[in-house]
Amino acid sequence: MNDVKRLLEVAQEKGALKFGEFQLSAGGTSTYYFDGRILTLDPEGAFLVAKCLLPILISNEIDAIAGPTLGADPIVSSLSLYSHIQNNPITGLIVRKEAKAYGGKRAIEGSYTPGMKVAVVDDTCTSGSSLFHAIDIVESSGCKVEIVLSILDRKAGGSDELLRRGYRFQSLLSADETGNIHTL
Repeated sequence: MNDVKRLLEVAQEKGALKFGEFQLSAGGTSTYYFDGRILTLDPEGAFLVAKCLLPILISNEIDAIAGPTLGADPIVSSLSLYSHIQNNPITGLIVRKEAKAYGGKRAIEGSYTPGMKVAVVDDTCTSGSSLFHAIDIVESSGCKVEIVLSILDRKAGGSDELLRRGYRFQSLLSADETGNIHTL
């Protein structure tokens, strides 16, 4: 079985897809909700996400994977670990909502250097606002965003805006307005 198809099965088995009336963090409401953390905090789900995304990172010669806290935290961690196991280590970075007000006052957690080629990732792309926040922080640190990734593209404008702004975007799954999720 294809790993992306199995990933969708795990998402359904674990209850990561819910139906009802939901307020979205990107604004607005939806008749369905995809809780990516249910998937990415599950052992098999985390493994499958890393296994599906790592070839994309390798083919784009990515130095680091970064994403907005909290949705991207388990994705970044599982990918970084899996990349090491596969003898192709990729650094993990977490982008804070706001820079720390104490200590090193960092907006990005993890080890990076300007010029690194970075992939920005999140569990879901709706409006793209959390992805754009992470992109802005990564680019302001002197790194280059090579590709933007998500597990699920809700097809709610975010992926179109990423492409309009010149970013390459790839998602493992896509959804229509009724919550039917498809593998790509």
